[in-house]
Amino acid sequence: MSTPSTTRLWIEGARPRTLPAAVAPVLAGTGAAVYADGFVGWKALLALGLSLSLQIGVNYANDYSDGIRGTDADRVGPLRLVGSGLVSPGKVKAAALGFLALGALFGLVLAATTSWWLLLVGAAAILAAWTYTGGPNPYGYRALGEVSVFVFFGLVAVMGTTFVQTENITRASVAAAIGVGALACAILVANNLRDIPTDTESGKRTLAVVLGDRGSRRFYVVLVQVALIAAVVCAALTTWWALLALVAAPLAIRAVRVIGSGATGRELIPVLRDSGLLELVYAVGLTAGLVIGSF
Repeated sequence: MSTPSTTRLWIEGARPRTLPAAVAPVLAGTGAAVYADGFVGWKALLALGLSLSLQIGVNYANDYSDGIRGTDADRVGPLRLVGSGLVSPGKVKAAALGFLALGALFGLVLAATTSWWLLLVGAAAILAAWTYTGGPNPYGYRALGEVSVFVFFGLVAVMGTTFVQTENITRASVAAAIGVGALACAILVANNLRDIPTDTESGKRTLAVVLGDRGSRRFYVVLVQVALIAAVVCAALTTWWALLALVAAPLAIRAVRVIGSGATGRELIPVLRDSGLLELVYAVGLTAGLVIGSF
């Protein structure tokens, strides 16, 4: 039987609000592969396994590293494992390394069946996952978290998913990568906007802390706008069916309204939920459009 701490360990790893950031890029990249007539189902599934493993590994790694540093002591958002003392740091660290290793295994298979230079990309992704809040000089504490999210859960994840299936970087995959990456960044911006007071007190210098409250809200809106524009560009380059990505617009409007209202603290938690759902619906619509357009 699982203990309460073990159950909580699994819940923390598979946080629903973060998993869209793993699923969305693989969907969009696969849609681009279908449009290019290069869909390979088993490689798409391996890419999904890789993306999910890295996202869950990042969740655990952040929980562990923030917890042992004490930056989760006065957390506004959901309970964290190490910071709350619910699960030992050793168990959380082991879970993080285990999922990152699983992601490495998926990546190894994809590299072996596509191109070995992908091992370098995979190694960089795993290193970025651990050093976001881990190590002696975590870049997430140096206002670089959004850059990493855009690169690895946007550009690399989407275009990489397309590449392992088609062995090409297509125009559709580039446009989709920019859109999905922007929305993945928006999730992090909303999260860090909520945590500005506690992050400032603990010395965690996120981009939200650097930009300040007003600047972070403006940046969130810009990221959502970039994603919507990217969908239009993708449609212009491929098929107008790609505009199905805009079915996510109502979610974008709702999230932007809350951001613009000046909501703080726990009032921003619904924005995190809506931002994750926005990214997923956006990717589903874009993928559906590219698939339909391929016929």
